[in-house]
Amino acid sequence: MKNFDAKEQTEKVVQFIRDYYKSAGVGGAILGISGGKDSGIVAGLMVEALGKENVIGVTMPCHSKEEDKTDAKLISDYYGFELINFDITGTFDTFKNELEGLGGFSEGDLKNSDINLKPRLRMATLYYLAALYSSLRGKTYLVAGTSNKCELYVGYFTKGGDSVHDISPIADFTVEEVIKIGEYLKVPEKVLYKQPNDGLSNQSDEDKLGVKYADVAAFMEDENAVDEKVAEKIRKLHANNLHKFNIPTYKKSA
Repeated sequence: MKNFDAKEQTEKVVQFIRDYYKSAGVGGAILGISGGKDSGIVAGLMVEALGKENVIGVTMPCHSKEEDKTDAKLISDYYGFELINFDITGTFDTFKNELEGLGGFSEGDLKNSDINLKPRLRMATLYYLAALYSSLRGKTYLVAGTSNKCELYVGYFTKGGDSVHDISPIADFTVEEVIKIGEYLKVPEKVLYKQPNDGLSNQSDEDKLGVKYADVAAFMEDENAVDEKVAEKIRKLHANNLHKFNIPTYKKSA
């Protein structure tokens, strides 16, 4: 992160959002508020760009920690936007109950499926609410994405889940850069410096990945900047997740 000017970059992102909304003829933003820094910072950017009256945050607990909901309210109170709680625990449990008709599975068998189901249910919830409030308020609400550059590079997102959104304000910023933007936006420190985790698996992001975000950022700038074992891990994560970005599509020959 060389010569990163948080004020300048924040102003550019805010203008990017305003320009896109004007060109697309849309008026509102809806996003999941997890209680973590990325969603808190995106919320701050959307409020700055569109006004708090045009932003809706949604908490979507699913066997989640109560702290995450509390931290989400901290963000909404600070920026003054509307916060909706939409509990998807029952939906998740109903979905899981249907597995009984398919046979017996161990918790180990289900772990990855369970983890990825939750963001997919959250995606469906956000788009449902976006359509609902677009109808109720007479302006189109877009779903704002909250992934940062480090997460995207190593594929730390769910295909068909948090990868689905209409505008992506922080996707070209590393974790460290995102935090600098958050400091400029005065995101509450309890959220801004909170250890990143998905709120789903009871593990930190870095524990699940096996690498630190600072190393991912350094690697993206210069592959020789990190230990070779770490570099190889990052290369493998990146390569193994390329399928999330591109769908192989057959093109018929002439």
